[in-house]
Amino acid sequence: MNKKVAFYTLGCKLNFSETSTIARSFEKEDFERVDFSEKADVYVINTCSVTENADKRFKTIVKQAQKSNPDAFVAAVGCYAQLKPEELAAVDGVDLVLGATEKFKITDYLNDLTKNDKGEVHSCEIEEADFYVGSYAIGDRTRAFLKVQDGCDYKCTYCTIPLARGISRSDTLENVLHNAKEIASKDIKEIVLTGVNIGDYGKGEFGNKRHEHTFFDLVKALDTVEGIHRLRISSIEPNLLKNETIDFVSQSNSFVPHFHVPLQSGSDEILKKMRRRYLTNLYVDRVKRIKKAMPHACIGVDVIVGFPGETDEHFLETYHFLNQLDISYLHVFTYSERDNTVAAEMGEVVPMNVRNKRSKMLRGLSVKKRRAFYESQLGCVRTVLFEGENKMGYIHGFTENYVKVKALWNPELVNTLRQVELTSIDEDGLVRFEFVPEKVMA
Repeated sequence: MNKKVAFYTLGCKLNFSETSTIARSFEKEDFERVDFSEKADVYVINTCSVTENADKRFKTIVKQAQKSNPDAFVAAVGCYAQLKPEELAAVDGVDLVLGATEKFKITDYLNDLTKNDKGEVHSCEIEEADFYVGSYAIGDRTRAFLKVQDGCDYKCTYCTIPLARGISRSDTLENVLHNAKEIASKDIKEIVLTGVNIGDYGKGEFGNKRHEHTFFDLVKALDTVEGIHRLRISSIEPNLLKNETIDFVSQSNSFVPHFHVPLQSGSDEILKKMRRRYLTNLYVDRVKRIKKAMPHACIGVDVIVGFPGETDEHFLETYHFLNQLDISYLHVFTYSERDNTVAAEMGEVVPMNVRNKRSKMLRGLSVKKRRAFYESQLGCVRTVLFEGENKMGYIHGFTENYVKVKALWNPELVNTLRQVELTSIDEDGLVRFEFVPEKVMA
């Protein structure tokens, strides 16, 4: 009987792409992959350092694994495992903790799968995480997450990612294209590009800082890959989103008019305290440039509330800044202290109840922004890629500019691209449509 392995992934699309790579290494060792809720011989938990209460969440997932199989071997990998290896190793039931460089060699550490009294730690100094491991994840039949870059050289005062993932480094262009072609051969219609700081692509492509390729080179090269209908840029820093990239996407064969551009604060004073590499005037310029080239583009924004020293005036500056911007939705993060960051040592701590109130206000603004964006798209003809899940009798899909649509479940629509006219917004906020006749595209 083949041994069984199950995976649980916390955090970002990048983690999902890396879990898939780790899973393929298990398949090469003749492990059968099963769902995390099933009985397995090995449970691998890919952790995240960004989520609040990461340690509590981790303990709950370990208990879930032990409930399915008390004798199973439990391994922790990922960002939290790099930052707090001893803490995770001390959790009851954990047998192995692997850091940033070791996680891709996990099968080398699985000898006899005997339970350990205390978790065994193999964790490098983060300076040693200077090599690149390419990854891609196929979460469902419709889209894949393709990792093109890892690590970060930025020193934002609130962030532990450089401590968890090391310096900025990139996949070779040749390997990215190879992986994209491999994904295309599996009849997957959309690729989402992921990384820690993907606009920094090119740096460390050959294990040093010499630049041969840039993010723009990557975009141009991927646009020529046959069989990929859609390419989506997951998140890119405003200072690294260049005019040439925006203009190219507006004319592209495959890249869709959807940008996710982190802001973090609408106050220049707070941006400086965060050590971000731009001020609000640059951000406004990027949004205007996108909308000029692609009036129908969807623009998502990351924002942090409750950063140390953020007064009511600073927060209202952010709120009004976002309210006036032509953006489509927000991802709102409530600031939480992280060990070994500059921000954690700053004074002027914002009380948690104030942080939560600000978060609620921005989430409300996000609902308003998304609704206004969806309303602006009614009457337009768009192309929808339909998902594979039956959600309470409905099928969902996304237009190229990230409008979420719904219709009665029809398995024949799964993983097809269809032209539709957007007609109305349902009570749940999703968009209804009518098919444009005789436009089956795939």
